[in-house]
Parts: sequence; C-alpha cells; structure tokens
Amino acid sequence: MNLLSFLSLGLLILLWMAASNGENSFLPSPYEVWMKSVSLSEKPIAEMSMLGHSLESLRRVFIGLLAATIIGIPLGTMIGWNKKFRAIFQPIFEIIRPIPPLAWVPLISIWCGVFEISKYILVFIGTFSAVVVNTYSGVNLANRDNISVGRMFGARGVRLIVDIVFPSALPSIMAGLKTALTTGWGVVLAAEMISAKSGLGMLITRGSDSNDIQLVLVAMILIGIIGALMSTAFTVIERRLSPWRTDLN
Repeated sequence: MNLLSFLSLGLLILLWMAASNGENSFLPSPYEVWMKSVSLSEKPIAEMSMLGHSLESLRRVFIGLLAATIIGIPLGTMIGWNKKFRAIFQPIFEIIRPIPPLAWVPLISIWCGVFEISKYILVFIGTFSAVVVNTYSGVNLANRDNISVGRMFGARGVRLIVDIVFPSALPSIMAGLKTALTTGWGVVLAAEMISAKSGLGMLITRGSDSNDIQLVLVAMILIGIIGALMSTAFTVIERRLSPWRTDLN
C-alpha cells in the first residue's frame, strides 16, 4: 500500500468525522464505532465473537464457491470446446445469467427452508454463472495457432485441453472466479440478513432491528475489510498461477 492509499483512507476517515460531527447527525463517529467493536469483544452476540461471525460468513461463501468451481470449470470447458455442447447449454446460461441471485431466495426458501443448506445453494447460484461463462469464453478464445501446433505434436483430447487450451484460458477463468467471489460475498450477506443465527449479515439485521447503528457500521466495516483482503489474496494467487501476466505485477 503506497502513500496515496494511506492518504485516501485518511481522507475517508476525516469525511466520516465531519459528517458525524453535526448536532442532528444520525451517523456515529469513528470513535463510537471503535468503542462498539471493543464492547463486542466483552459481550458477544449470539455467544459468538466478531471473528466467529466473520468466519461463519466466509465458510458459507467458500463452500458455495468451491461447489461452483468444481462443477462450473469442467462444464464451461466443454461448452467452449465442443460445438454441440455449446449449442445445447450456452443459451441456457445466457438466459439464467441476468437473473439476480437474490431473485432465487423465495424459491430456495420454499424448497430448502431456512436451513444452512439454503445459504450454500444461494452462493452456488450466485457464483456458478460467472465461473461457467468466463471459462467457456476463455476456452473459446484460446490461441488457435497453439492448438494447431499441439495437434501436430500428437496432443489430443484431454491432453490438448489440459496442456494448451486451459493455460490459455486461465486469465479468463481467474477473472470469473474473482467476480464469483465478490458476488458470493454479497449474496451470502444478503442471505444472512434474511434468515441466519450467525454471520455478518445477521449482525446488520440485529443492529437495524434494535436501532443500533454502531453495530451496523462495525459489521459493514468488517465486510469491506474482509472483501478487500480476499481480493488482494486472490490477486496474489492469480500472479502465482499466471506469472507471465505483467499487468498483475
């Protein structure tokens, strides 16, 4: 993080302090929010610390995203590689993709109730399309000259896809996973706000119901920090998997 980044964060805090300084301001000051976070360590909500609630939200995201990745990458690869497969499945994803993940909430609630599995399914739905679409786009745009050279040297079928097509499509796949991670984080928080006994989304609902704006802001700040850390960690992983990409360095 360079000096400009620190300056921008400092400016944000100053603006926050100025906005909360008025007599009729409904916005708590940074100090009040900090003291609220300290008090939460002494009086946990739902017998769980803030770290525990954060880990619960992260667990739901990663389980849903893992399922979407395991199913979505092979499916996207087949759609991008096989014309018949593409003709069958691509129109389906083009129809499903514009549907917001939260539009599935009523159906998932009816089918699966308000149990933990419903949150995993919502994250899966929210992340699946991004993984599939970016994978088949990357595979479809793979360098044809490299594929021709691979075939000349005897690469066929799975070997051709794994050794030549997949590395070429990797930047697009990683972009899809990064988008899916961001979407999944938003979806799980919204799902927790609807029905959950733990998680950061539940804390926002609890704060809203009890008019505890400090609690709402503590949860919101944690959401932002964790989201930024996940994005940074994903960029590091992407740099390791795609060392030839100078734009990541």
